[in-house]
Amino acid sequence: MTNAAVPAPRTAAALAARRQKTEAALQRVHKAIARLRREKAQVSVAAVARRADVSRTFLYDNPEARAAIASAMTEAGERRPGMLVEQDDEREASWRERALNAEEALKAAHAEIRTQRTRMGELLGQVRDLEAEWTEEAIQRINTENTALKQRLRQLAADNRTLDERLKAARSNLRFQDRRVADLEAQLASPDG
Repeated sequence: MTNAAVPAPRTAAALAARRQKTEAALQRVHKAIARLRREKAQVSVAAVARRADVSRTFLYDNPEARAAIASAMTEAGERRPGMLVEQDDEREASWRERALNAEEALKAAHAEIRTQRTRMGELLGQVRDLEAEWTEEAIQRINTENTALKQRLRQLAADNRTLDERLKAARSNLRFQDRRVADLEAQLASPDG
């Protein structure tokens, strides 16, 4: 059993690794704020999170990071309050326009969905109507007739092959007879015969 006051070695290692990760993230946050100040860019939670490669949640949850961003934003606000108001107005107008566009697109999507649902309902009704017209008896009768027609087709195809073979044989015999008649005529016509 371990004492609650003394963490186990694995737990201590995990806590140390977590502290190191937090310290590295804080260093990146301070560097990002300094870089934003040098570039005279607006300091915001989103900009610092992007530049420092940390989450916004980290910036809000960590008191040191939150204080650093708040002081940088206050400092930047004192230097250029007019620009921030303008940027806020532009940003709000942009968001308002995007919201209106999204609302319009949503209305169009809902209208299209209603149209598609109506069409699907009509088509399903037509399918049901078609299925309802055929009773089990009628389906069985049609299947029986279809089978009989297939058998009749096979029989006719066999008969057709037989007749075709007979026709070929008759033509062959006719050609042979024509040659024989021609030979006999030639013999009769010849003076020797």
